[in-house]
Amino acid sequence: MEFTVEQIALLLGGDVKGDGTAKINMLAKIQEAKSGQISFLSNPKYENFIYETDASAVIVNKGFEAKKALNTTLILVEDAYSAFTVLLEEYYKFISFQKTGVEDPAFIGKDSTYGEDVYRGAFSYIGNNVKIGNNVKIYPHAYIGDGSEIGDNTILHSGIKLYNNTKVGSYCVIHSGAVIGSAGFGFAPQDDGSYKNIPQMGNVILGDHVDIGANTVIDCATFHGDSTKISDGVKLDNLIQIAHNVTVGSHTVIAAQSGISGSTSLGKHSVIAGQVGIAGHLEFGDKTSIGAQSGIGKSYPKGNIKLMGSPAYELLAYHKSYAVFKNLPDLSRRLKQLEEKVLNLPSFQEK
Repeated sequence: MEFTVEQIALLLGGDVKGDGTAKINMLAKIQEAKSGQISFLSNPKYENFIYETDASAVIVNKGFEAKKALNTTLILVEDAYSAFTVLLEEYYKFISFQKTGVEDPAFIGKDSTYGEDVYRGAFSYIGNNVKIGNNVKIYPHAYIGDGSEIGDNTILHSGIKLYNNTKVGSYCVIHSGAVIGSAGFGFAPQDDGSYKNIPQMGNVILGDHVDIGANTVIDCATFHGDSTKISDGVKLDNLIQIAHNVTVGSHTVIAAQSGISGSTSLGKHSVIAGQVGIAGHLEFGDKTSIGAQSGIGKSYPKGNIKLMGSPAYELLAYHKSYAVFKNLPDLSRRLKQLEEKVLNLPSFQEK
């Protein structure tokens, strides 16, 4: 499907400089773009590409002034990077939400309902008493357990698994292989050294505008009536483990291979880098930032803090400590040299 440069500019609230009737059918990098494609320029180090690109249009900041002749149409906006992000979002919505209807075979259980413009892919399974909103897209081999609820405009990609009574908000995206609502890691040690399974009876609640990466797992809460909660706007990368009864505050982002143990609470607007491990029953305030490969073993309830290391502590102190730590081999060598000199002093020799 094609759009004119003028239509795109209207969407982005930008001004056209050049041919507004040019047709656009694809997005591309500025150094690789061809005729019929649109790109953007926000980083000055890529400016040379705008004079060579074959793109039909390029999104630029309003303050941009060309130093050479251009062969492309410009769309001038306040922030080119943000504008291109908006364009990517709209393009993604277009390609993701165009499917409707029910493919064969697809199963839906007793007393389950769904709204308008829903897509149900082949071999998808919807259990009993499930409520699905409008414009929801359920791709092939997706599983939705009994009693689950899914809000409007949510996408469930191929192979996702929602256990019973999972609640998913509107405008969510759950990527392939994600498992939501699986049993928490609850085992009681016995006198003979074995472990007895503790049934996990709660559920998982996802807010609106939540993204769940591929092969990420979120466990249900332990007790019936309790929930593991992922709040509005949370973005989870691939291969993340969220344990039972965890609460993740709104608009928090967590990178791949991180794990959060049971009953821990993360505040709003927090940033958790890759391969972070967080122990259970901890509390973190809003705007907590944790560096990659950190291990967290205590609470920081006040928030607004940056942590690094394993065990982690405040980032500034970590950098100061690392400045010493990386020099330990040299310090050890110098200490040995100093020790030898001291031991060879006449006063020590006489003793």
